[in-house]
Amino acid sequence: MKHQIKGRKLKRNTPHRKAMLRNMVTSLLDHERIETTDTRAKELRGVTERMITLGKRGTLHARRMALAMIQKKSVVSKVFSELAQRYRDREGGYTRIIKLGNRLGDNSPMSIIELVKEPVKTKAKPARKRRRKAKSKEEAVTTPAKARKKAAKEKVEAVESISTEEKDEVTAENGSDEKGDETPPEKGSSGK
Repeated sequence: MKHQIKGRKLKRNTPHRKAMLRNMVTSLLDHERIETTDTRAKELRGVTERMITLGKRGTLHARRMALAMIQKKSVVSKVFSELAQRYRDREGGYTRIIKLGNRLGDNSPMSIIELVKEPVKTKAKPARKRRRKAKSKEEAVTTPAKARKKAAKEKVEAVESISTEEKDEVTAENGSDEKGDETPPEKGSSGK
């Protein structure tokens, strides 16, 4: 099982691999586009994105961390000024890998890794709709929840607006009084 084994070794020992990635990230950030093998490009992508994120952070500590990886001070200043401004609205995904095909000499798969220049395309999120159970499916489809709430409130207000006089008139028409209909039970008799 491959537990806690992160990254590719690229057939190099640790200091050689770190030096190669430092050279490549410096070249990529300087020229914004380099051609390399697929596996190197995939390893380089993570390092480059970390450096751009440090540039967006913009603190002294972030600058020192970037200087530990990037070998030219001019490239570090480019990351912290130009690239940080370019990618301020983008949350990751600063690089793109384009596959080219196989190299003629050793048939290894080649690719181009480049920095993305297009602005972020933001998708408008649709408003969340909450549906409550309606009396019929047609009502749920035709009337949105807010309209149903408003209609329910209007019904309650209409019922509450009936005055006590109107209630008295209704009870008088029926010929009975609400309190008069019920006769209290006698004290001595049992209900059984």
